[in-house]
Amino acid sequence: MIRATPGMQDKTVSGSPQKPKLTYSDAGVDRVAAGEAKKRIRAIVRSTFTENVVGDIGSFGGGFRLTGGGSNALLVASADGVGTKVKIAVMADDYEGVGYDIVAHCADDILAQGAVPLFFLDYIALGKMEESVVESILRGVATACRDVGAALIGGETAEMPDIYQPGEFDLAGFIVGESIADGLLDGSAIRAGDHLLGLASNGLHTNGYSLVRKIVFEHQGLEVDDLVDDWGCTVGQELLRPHRAYVAALRTPITKGEIHGLAHITGGGLHENVPRMLPEDCGAVIDPEAWSVPKVFRSLQAWGGIPEDEMWRTFNMGVGMVVAVPMERSRELLKELSSAGDEAFLVGAVVKGDGLRLEPGFTAPE
Repeated sequence: MIRATPGMQDKTVSGSPQKPKLTYSDAGVDRVAAGEAKKRIRAIVRSTFTENVVGDIGSFGGGFRLTGGGSNALLVASADGVGTKVKIAVMADDYEGVGYDIVAHCADDILAQGAVPLFFLDYIALGKMEESVVESILRGVATACRDVGAALIGGETAEMPDIYQPGEFDLAGFIVGESIADGLLDGSAIRAGDHLLGLASNGLHTNGYSLVRKIVFEHQGLEVDDLVDDWGCTVGQELLRPHRAYVAALRTPITKGEIHGLAHITGGGLHENVPRMLPEDCGAVIDPEAWSVPKVFRSLQAWGGIPEDEMWRTFNMGVGMVVAVPMERSRELLKELSSAGDEAFLVGAVVKGDGLRLEPGFTAPE
């Protein structure tokens, strides 16, 4: 690592490793406890279900069938937050990206259920009202809404000085879309032998940032304006890359019924999210060498001494969406996605069994 000398504004950083052997739990995030909490609330949530609810808990979005007035529309909704990525936005004084993030994340969640956005609402909570910050966040929200075809119809801005310190804020979003598939895209059409395609992420997206911040700012002692040679950009530029929205890329094949299932790769990585789209009798095999893992992930692993398995269970590792398609359709769909400017690759296949395993060199059956 090369430190700045007096008068220099930026530090230039190489990829030299330091290995404190960190995990997500070391950053204060307990995935096991979170999973147990979800199990405990299942009965509470299900007790509210009406006959109009479609699907179950654990999906990427919740389905609701409108039946009044002759309507038969199937709505899909989701709510999420940006997480501790907002702390980096504060450090960099750059807020538009996280505004984009919240819309893209929510839009990808309902897309995984076969729905495209109708409208969106935001929630911003601050320690002290700062008009320029709110305006910047909402510019990012509005840009993303235009990109995914959602109307921004409302929101809430709450000033809570007893909860947040001046300069701190939190950001959440709520999206409602309409299914363009034949019912929910729930993975029931998936069969052993289906190919799995990966759509490239735009870096970290919005997950793992508690661990990222611990590594980058505590252990490496970096600042947001420091240049990292291996990344070709500053710390802030890399860590604030916006979450990619896949609505434009996947709308047409979903409408045509060419996709059997989708998994949005968020917290828990491929291991936790790909099985969410699979039917009970199916598992997945993915070749981790089928794409080039972006340098940011390997830098973080080296600096934090993160075990390989922990990397794959915390980060998306360069894949933002996994698409299950019939074997005979996968090559053509790859060409279509690539010609439209989307980076896509064949990453694996659906197999008999359950769960997901990584198998270097695995070749999907033809």
